[in-house]
Amino acid sequence: MQPTRRIALVAALAAALLSACASPTAGTDPSAAGPAGKPKLLVFLVVDGLPQRQVLAYRDQLQPDGFARFLERGAWFSQAHYSHAFTVTAAGHALMLTGASPERTGIIGNEWRDPATGREVYNTGDTSATYIGHKTRALDGTSPKNLKVETVGDVLRRADPRSVVIGISGKDRGAILPAGKTGTAYMYMSDDGTFASSTYYMKQHPAWVNEFNAAKPADRFFKQFWRPMLAEDAYARSIPDEQPWFATRDARLPMMMGVPQDDAPGPAFYSALLRGPYGDALDLEFALAAVEGEKLGRDDAPDILSVSLSGHDYVNHAFSAESRLSHDHFLQLDRLLQGFFRDLDTRVGKDNWVAVLTADHGFMPAPEYSKTKGIDAGKINSAQALARINAGLAQKFGEGKWVMGYSAASLLLDKPLIAQKGVDLDAVAEEARRLLLLEPGFETAYTRKELLSGSRAGARYFEASRKSWHPDVSGEVQFTLKANYMFNSSSASTHGSPHEYDTHVPLLVYGPKWVRPGRIDTKVEVTDIAPTLAHLLGVPAPAGSQGKLLPLTAP
Repeated sequence: MQPTRRIALVAALAAALLSACASPTAGTDPSAAGPAGKPKLLVFLVVDGLPQRQVLAYRDQLQPDGFARFLERGAWFSQAHYSHAFTVTAAGHALMLTGASPERTGIIGNEWRDPATGREVYNTGDTSATYIGHKTRALDGTSPKNLKVETVGDVLRRADPRSVVIGISGKDRGAILPAGKTGTAYMYMSDDGTFASSTYYMKQHPAWVNEFNAAKPADRFFKQFWRPMLAEDAYARSIPDEQPWFATRDARLPMMMGVPQDDAPGPAFYSALLRGPYGDALDLEFALAAVEGEKLGRDDAPDILSVSLSGHDYVNHAFSAESRLSHDHFLQLDRLLQGFFRDLDTRVGKDNWVAVLTADHGFMPAPEYSKTKGIDAGKINSAQALARINAGLAQKFGEGKWVMGYSAASLLLDKPLIAQKGVDLDAVAEEARRLLLLEPGFETAYTRKELLSGSRAGARYFEASRKSWHPDVSGEVQFTLKANYMFNSSSASTHGSPHEYDTHVPLLVYGPKWVRPGRIDTKVEVTDIAPTLAHLLGVPAPAGSQGKLLPLTAP
């Protein structure tokens, strides 16, 4: 494929899956062989940070063959949820194709602290691997070293090494975690707008990657404008631009890509492309290059192409999911996906591939927006809260910084200090939990002892907290925030809670040969995707999977 060719732009939600016989039930063995005639290519799409509520809110404004391909001619689940509490990007991407919650994957957050040293750990960090042809900084994501379980792709490649598994994303974690241990990940490089893999996967890029990068495809967007898809009155359902609480206060459409005074593209421009539709366009264009370069879907060994589109998450963090910018970005994704799907129909054959679309998490409404609706909402000064907790612990147990810091959604206690002082660890954890719950904005907190024993089973968000907690990685007190509360940051909005706005995501599936169209209202979990896809591909479910087959009807 010529890398400079016009890319079909398309955005989509994929949700639902399979069966050529009767509908699988909860008791169906996920490792049973799939229906006769496996798809040649499984396209797994993630729209980072897309809440289910946005999909239906703008359904009447969709293109005929983007998200509508799923909603009108595919299967889609109206009640697909995550069941773990700390709903962040890495945890979601690790879960989707493993079928395992963070309690098994070990990917408890985007970053956390080493329980022994307190040092920061990045979810896909690996100092033994470096980006190919690019500078690798501390905590950059370069491998799936920290992922403790296998993916559908790992099982597929073990069954048939001819199968190819590719992961692509604007974020390293969005590419690496779905690709698993034996796939290949390619990440967008924000220093020069190209894509690169790491030395974990290979020593040098194949020719098709070099050809794509040599064309410098990102440069064509320099000083181009992101313009709204529709007329002004079509955005009456979303919040106008230039809200005072936006991360960039004067942000509005049309928005130019690039700094006005710059004469040529540079790192600031390439990085800014991620917050808008053009970074997603590049991901999909690179994905089509991978289809050609790796000859995906061309033989009887099924392949997997995972593409995680990061732009929506960046837009929602900066402006919120209720903004006009997010509204329009969703419509831009829709158009991008439409082109992408039609190109796959031509290149792979419309009866040879299956698409699944979901999201790694939803998004909370911005606290300032919620307050205008009379909803209790706010931002928590996390540093001040931690200082007060440490002061309270010092008052009871003596001088010292008893909590080293936050680690994902937990408090990490200083165990060497506790041992030195001869204080009982459980007593410090219990007091830390008590002090934390006195802080405004915190809803629940559970100690290591409780999480290991299950002694608080049935308590609010206990099970969700337990699924987000890993005994080897997490801290001593796992917590959740109240609905519509977030830690203070430069973001207008965020995610990372067990509340419905964060757990409720799209789950859509398209593939006429395997999937009967229709809406399915049965409540399902995102962990159900992995065993269902394994069933479709005729291989056992990943060993760590906690999901069950999705309830689908025969075509």
